[in-house]
Amino acid sequence: MANETKRISAAGLTELRQREHAELRYYNDVANNCTYGVGTLAHSGPCTSEELARPVTVAQVNAQLVAAIQVAEQAVRRRVRRHELTQDQFDALISYTYNLGAGGAQAALTAADRAANQDVVREMNRNIYIHRRDANGRRLPPTPVQGLVNRRRDEAAPFQALRPPQ
Repeated sequence: MANETKRISAAGLTELRQREHAELRYYNDVANNCTYGVGTLAHSGPCTSEELARPVTVAQVNAQLVAAIQVAEQAVRRRVRRHELTQDQFDALISYTYNLGAGGAQAALTAADRAANQDVVREMNRNIYIHRRDANGRRLPPTPVQGLVNRRRDEAAPFQALRPPQ
C-alpha cells in the first residue's frame, strides 16, 4: 500500500507551523471563530471574554498539534493508497488536510489517489473561501481570503507539472 509509512517531514512541519502562526492564547480567527494555538478551532463563533483571558501553554499547543497532524497523516494514508506520493506532496496534503479536516480535503485526496495532479490543484484552489461569523456567531456568505489563496498556491505547488531544474 502506497504511503503507509510516510510521516510529515521536518520541513513540512516547519512550513505548517509557519502557515498556522502559533498563538499562546485564545483569539478570534479571520472567520471570527474561537481558535487557539496552531490554528486549533475551539468552537464556531467568537471567543467569550473568559476564553480571551485564558492562557494557553506551549505544551498544550504542541500536544494539540501532534494529535491533529497524526489525524491528518492517517487520513492521507487511508485515502491515498494506490499512488505513491513524493515527500513534498505528502507534506502538502498534510498541511491541506490539517487546515480543512479529512472531510473537507476528501476531493483532493481522492484525486491524489488517482495521480490526477491537476485535479488536486483544482480542488485545493477551490478552498480559498471562509464563512465569517457575525458577533452573534451567525455564519455569513463566503468570501475569499488572500491568506488562503497564498497557502493553497504553496500547497498545490508539488502537484504542478514538473519544472526543469534551475
